[in-house]
Amino acid sequence: MECDVCVIGGGIAGCSTALHLAERGYRVVMLESHRVGWGASGRSGAQAIVGIASGQHKLERLVGAADARAVWDLSVEALGLMRSLIERHRIDCDWVDGQMLVSTKPRHDRELREEEHELLEAYGYRSVRYMPREEVRSLLPTDRYLSGLFDSNGGHCHPLNYTLGLAAAAQSAGAQVFEGTPALSYQSSQSNVRVRTEHGEVRARHLVFCGNAYLHGVARELESKIMAVGTYIVATERLGAERARRLIANNACVSDINWILDYFRRSADDRLLFGGRVSYSGLDPFRTGETTRARMVRVFPQLKDVKLEYSWGGYVDITLNRAPHFGRLAPNVYFLQGFSGHGIALTGLAGQLVAEAIAGTAERFDVFARIPHQTFPGGTALRRPALILAMLYYRIKDLLP
Repeated sequence: MECDVCVIGGGIAGCSTALHLAERGYRVVMLESHRVGWGASGRSGAQAIVGIASGQHKLERLVGAADARAVWDLSVEALGLMRSLIERHRIDCDWVDGQMLVSTKPRHDRELREEEHELLEAYGYRSVRYMPREEVRSLLPTDRYLSGLFDSNGGHCHPLNYTLGLAAAAQSAGAQVFEGTPALSYQSSQSNVRVRTEHGEVRARHLVFCGNAYLHGVARELESKIMAVGTYIVATERLGAERARRLIANNACVSDINWILDYFRRSADDRLLFGGRVSYSGLDPFRTGETTRARMVRVFPQLKDVKLEYSWGGYVDITLNRAPHFGRLAPNVYFLQGFSGHGIALTGLAGQLVAEAIAGTAERFDVFARIPHQTFPGGTALRRPALILAMLYYRIKDLLP
């Protein structure tokens, strides 16, 4: 098959790339190893959050104040784009406005106050406001949190339905989507790219890698810059509208600011979805659902007798500096990866930016491409043990006052 652009990976980044290119008139083929949304996009906690995982201070040290501000502005734009795509393509994904960061200790409370001040004064971001303990307690019936930072511009949705909606929109615009079709290898030259699959070959002028933690050896030069980290979510039985409302009165999505964090939200069918268990070993830990449930009950003891009906996990890709990793492997081979847990909104914008770059306007894409990234130390044999030791340090830090 011949096309203008071959996209590898059927998550939000891949579907957005296919959609924005097809709308520009490009012939697009998207290859997905499993099903659309099978990876992190369909399994995530679906909290749409402004900014990037590294934080602005670290990003300023990496790229300077001007580019850091540009990345911030683009992350704000990503939230607006997400709302626009949902509305324009009538994607039924249960979008809800509102996102909260909450503190569990005095040190975190100070950090939230400082972040509010910086966002208001340095960035002019007027969507956030600090919430004292009494207000947080009126919204979340738990004694665990000392304060909060509410962002009316953030929100949450049903992530798989959002991803499927983007894929359907891309197909309506003319993109061809092939599920159950893993890319096995690729070759690039100045004029074209050849992507080999089990039963055939795609010949394209451009190639975009959007597989993130699920590329499985197709582009090993990318895999050395990211680490697959397991994260896990449970869903309670249906609680009924009134009981669910009492758990999160404003229906925002919530996460604490520990390094190994808890995050939760209500679903449209009145369940509590709670995530917080992570695995840096690359292995699925034993009794994932029960250990995540224990974290949930620590936050909401009133749910100790509630049944869990679902439990699942998957991998997110993190970079060493927790900043997104966009760039080119060749003039006509692009990649989007390294969203580090902040991808639900930014992946959609990433697809738009790479479509702009392929169409000849790369300035916005190159803001991200200028962020420097290092290879994880230790090679394939030692980098996971090294990361586990590093995460132990941060876990101990979480436990300190």
